[in-house]
Amino acid sequence: MLRGVDLGLPPRALVRVEGANGTGKSTLLRLVAGIDAPTEGRITGGRPRTAYVPERFPAALPFTAAGYLVHLGRIHGLGRAEAAGRAQEWLTRFGAAEHARTPLPELSKGTSQKVAVAQALLAEPELLVLDEAWTGLDAAAREELDRAVAARVAAGSTVVFVDHDPRRLAGTADRVVRVHGTGLAEATPAPAGTRTGPRVRIEVTGPPGAPLPAGLPGDPVPAAAGGGALRLTVAAAHSDALLSALLTARPPWHIRHLSTLPGDHGDQRDHGEVA
Repeated sequence: MLRGVDLGLPPRALVRVEGANGTGKSTLLRLVAGIDAPTEGRITGGRPRTAYVPERFPAALPFTAAGYLVHLGRIHGLGRAEAAGRAQEWLTRFGAAEHARTPLPELSKGTSQKVAVAQALLAEPELLVLDEAWTGLDAAAREELDRAVAARVAAGSTVVFVDHDPRRLAGTADRVVRVHGTGLAEATPAPAGTRTGPRVRIEVTGPPGAPLPAGLPGDPVPAAAGGGALRLTVAAAHSDALLSALLTARPPWHIRHLSTLPGDHGDQRDHGEVA
């Protein structure tokens, strides 16, 4: 049971919810997603286009994987052709395209979770609520979901998530709240660039005298790189969105060098010049 909860959710924000098992994290996420209504108090503000991934996906539904995604896309207001196209795109991105025609009850737990995540992303929600959404995914799918979360935030959406792994999206959350007792306590987000997860270092040059564009995805940490270049370090989950923002800026920035940096484990990889 939660009491006296006051949680504001601004646009373009990544919000992590923490707390011990049984404290009410899932209850809070269901309230945020509009699945449940509070018995007291009220939720204010307009209801944004919302998508929700529950802790347990109800796989025993009379659909194939693709059919379910098209059905959910139609509910979100997409045309049938567009919904089918996005369903195929997300199944492919999560490595589940071969199961498009498989009935949901016949899917493995991991593939069912990929479908659950895909249904939340295909309509490009303004509010994305993820309750242990990474659980059951393979490593490649977890990384794809990391990138998808970063892209939604970069596009202006709010993402609220719970995950048992403290390294999940480490250093990227704008806000961390902890469910404690019957209420919420504010926690301090890990600083950008925290070495608890993989990071990417991007060396860039811009037009002479031009400042770095404001509001870049992932809040990259800049440092002088010599020769008028800047070296930007960002969590790997935000790297694709950051590269896109730099290349599409007006005027665009030139990407001179790209390398990945280890988090807790791994070797640095040098990708050289990319643009």
